[in-house]
Formats: sequence, structure tokens, C-alpha cells
Amino acid sequence: MRSFFAFFKKELLESFRSGKLMILGILFFAFGVMNPAIAKLTPWLLDVLSESLAETGMTVTAVKVDALTSWTQFFKNIPMALIAFVLLYGGIFTKEYESGTLILVLTKGLARSKVVLAKALLLLSVWTGGYWLCFAVTYAYNAYFWDNGIAVGLLPAALHWWLFGIFTVCLCVLFSVLSRNSAGVLLGTGGTVLLSYALEFFPKLKRTIPSALMQSASLMIGAQEARDYAGAVILTAALCVACLAVSIPIMNKKQL
Repeated sequence: MRSFFAFFKKELLESFRSGKLMILGILFFAFGVMNPAIAKLTPWLLDVLSESLAETGMTVTAVKVDALTSWTQFFKNIPMALIAFVLLYGGIFTKEYESGTLILVLTKGLARSKVVLAKALLLLSVWTGGYWLCFAVTYAYNAYFWDNGIAVGLLPAALHWWLFGIFTVCLCVLFSVLSRNSAGVLLGTGGTVLLSYALEFFPKLKRTIPSALMQSASLMIGAQEARDYAGAVILTAALCVACLAVSIPIMNKKQL
């Protein structure tokens, strides 16, 4: 285990020195501030635009904003943060294939399975830290301006989206060991997510596939219950484990 944590520490320091951690930290923090800011500024923006809209025959009515408005923005913006995360870390394996640095590490006796697990742990840690940072900032501002209690199913909805991010991370790991370049990782990960979206056209699968977790914002208004997403949670968690489990034997046989 000492070699595993030593390699993980190296990956973490490299991520910090490259500026990726700082970029993502700023990005997630900015999104966390942006969510309540957009909600708070919406009535003012509509008031400013009301005169010009009235000239076109459109009438602007008073808009009431609350914590739900801000949390709706949170679930609209977090996909962009996830895309940025994948773009920044999609080459975490492939860059080492191209530079040959991974071969040097393996020749020193580090098992390939530990390489996969250490890099996966780094990705999971960065996504988890960034996601909950964004959530905490939004929660704090919402508590200051409004009342978070109005979002009755907030925690299950947030956990569902976090799990979908974990699923995306595991896909990145799988396609990183299958592909030799970053384009292959991005295409494989993005293609699988799009496939999950496409399966939503089948009513029997709609609530049991990973992409269903992205639609769980309705939990906040009590329109649905967390148990309605039990199938999607179980399948997504199983797919996460499967992706990591399959990645190790593929990496063991991969020619570097």
C-alpha cells in the first residue's frame, strides 16, 4: 500500500503544480457563487428589460425568486462544470502513454492495477471535492438570502448528480485504458453518456439508466421521491464498479 499512496501523492502534487486543481477550484467556486447571483439578479434584469419588451408587445410580470430558483441554476450549471472537469483530466493516462513516463514507473515495480486505482482515486477525489465545494457555496449564499428548507429533496437530488459525476469519472478511467489518446477518451465517455440519454426514449428504461440521475431536480419540489430513482442509483453504482474492475485486466494486458 505504501507504493500506492506514494504514487497517488505524486499524481496529486502533479495536478497541483500543473494548475489543474486551482483552475477547477476557481471554476467550481465561481459556479457556486453564480447560482444565487443569477437568481438574485433575475428580477432586476427583467425590470431593466421591461420597457424594451413592452415596445414589442410583451408584458413582464413580477418574478418571485427564492432558494429553489438558485438550486435550479445549480443543476443547470453543474453539467458545464463536469464537462470542464473531463476536458482537464481526460488525458490523465494518455499523456503518460505518449511521454513514456508510465513505463519508468512500472519498471520500478509498481503494479499496473495500483496505477489504475491511484489515478481513479485522484479523479474521484477532485470531482467530489469540486462538486461539494460548489454545493456548499450555493447552500451558504441561499441560506443568507432565502431559506434552503423550501427545497425538500435537496440532498437526494445533490447525491444523485454527484453519483452521475462518479459514473462519468469511471467511464474516463475505462476509456483511458482502452484508448491511447485523449480524443478517444472524450469520444468514448461522451458517446456513452449520449447513449444513456438516447435510452430515455424507452419508457421502461427511463428511470433506471444513469442519465435519469441528472433529472432528479424534481425531488426538490416534492414532485417525486428518492425511491423513484432507486433503480438508476443501483445500476449506476454497479456500472461504476464494473468500469473500474474491467479497467484493471485491460491495463494489465495493454502494450505501452
